[in-house]
Parts: sequence; structure tokens; C-alpha cells
Amino acid sequence: MILKSLVLSCVAALGLAGGTALAGQTYVNGIDPNYPPFAFLNEKLEPSGFDVDSMNWIAQKMGFVVKHQAMDWDGIIPSLLAKKIDMICSGMSISPERRERVNFSQPYWKIRKYLLIRQDSSLTASELLSGGKTLGVQSGTNEAEYLRERAGKNGWNYSLKYYDAAYLAIQDLLNNRLDGAAMDSAPAEEAIHKGKKAVKIVGEFAEQDDFGVAVRKEDAALLEIINKGYALLMQDPYWEELKIKYFSRGQ
Repeated sequence: MILKSLVLSCVAALGLAGGTALAGQTYVNGIDPNYPPFAFLNEKLEPSGFDVDSMNWIAQKMGFVVKHQAMDWDGIIPSLLAKKIDMICSGMSISPERRERVNFSQPYWKIRKYLLIRQDSSLTASELLSGGKTLGVQSGTNEAEYLRERAGKNGWNYSLKYYDAAYLAIQDLLNNRLDGAAMDSAPAEEAIHKGKKAVKIVGEFAEQDDFGVAVRKEDAALLEIINKGYALLMQDPYWEELKIKYFSRGQ
């Protein structure tokens, strides 16, 4: 118990020391406004969600100001590189391809990759992936990239239809314009919960991904502060409160 208290005290001291250097500075976080419960606009059109609240807590703890800017997901990394925003804390999967362009924080969440079908459909995951079906997927996502690259390697046969947001793919799925949809577990579970099970999960198409916060490669100091902030947050009771608030479960 003494050792644990000592470790937490050291982490807190490091965090507060690092945060002092950023006191008063403002950073802009780019978010996907259509990715509940991680990031979305509430009824007042204000940025909300698990990632938004997490970064707000970290900013306050580490002594900087954060503003959240909603934008199209497929252009969010170019916006970061063009210095229109300073970070991406919005359910972004860490991938080798993205690591070539940006640096990521330590992972803070694991996400699964689901295949969805209509509740009245009898299609299997194998049929969706190998039966010449049409799958809806959000453009600019790790899922879209994975399905494009793996089709030939895995002997899969499908057509991909791209959408600006996962919920748009679900709408087309329900309107019989798609055979299935591929997406992260977050929007899939949100659709099942809010749609009263109008769609269902039929399988998974990839390994779990880790979520991390993306920053420009030259922003090493900011990345260090974000990592320290998450270390503090995950040891704070507020972390469990956030998980209950947005997921009604732990992880």
C-alpha cells in the first residue's frame, strides 16, 4: 500500500510539473461529431462524449486549455498535419499506417470490429465477407483501410460502399441498400441500443484495436503531457465514473 501511494505521488508530481510549462496555452482537439459515445454533439450542439470529457479533465489537471472542433473524419489527419488542430482525441485506432504520419499516446481503450446485418437477415459473417455482398463502411477509418487491403490477401469477395459516418451506413442497411455494415463496436452497440435491436452483430472481421490520441511528430512535449494526464486520470475515480456514464459498464 505504501509503495502504491509512493508511485501515485510520483506520477502526480511529474504530471503537475509538466503541466506548469503549458499553463495558459490552448490546444484544439479535432473530433468526429458522429461517433458516440466517444465523441458527438449534444442537444445544444456542444462537443460531448467519453473522449471529450477525458481530455477536458486532463487539460484542467495538467494546466492547459483545450477546445474541441468537429470535422469530417476522413480529413482529420490532414487537418492535424496542417496545424488546423493540435490533437485527435476521438476514438482513433492506432495503426502502422497512421504511425507513419503521426505519433500516438499510450493506448487508453480497446475496441472490437463488428459486422452488422438487419435483425431479419440470415446472412453469416462468412457470406458477408466472401459472397459478393455489399458492405457499408465509414470512409477514413481503420476499418475501411483494413477491408480494402485484406480482401485479396484473405480471399474475400465484397463491394465496399463508403459513408461519412457509421450511422449513415446503418440507415442504408435498414433501408435494404446494403447487405451488411462493418464498423467499430462503439457505433455498432450504440445503434443496437438506440434502434431497439433493429440490427444485430453477426461476427467480427479483425483483431481488436487500441485507441490513442494522435499528435504531430514534432509535438513531443504535448504528447508527454497527454500521457501523464491519462496516467493520472486512470488512477482517479473519475475514470470509472466516465465509463459508467457513457458505457454503463467497465472495460
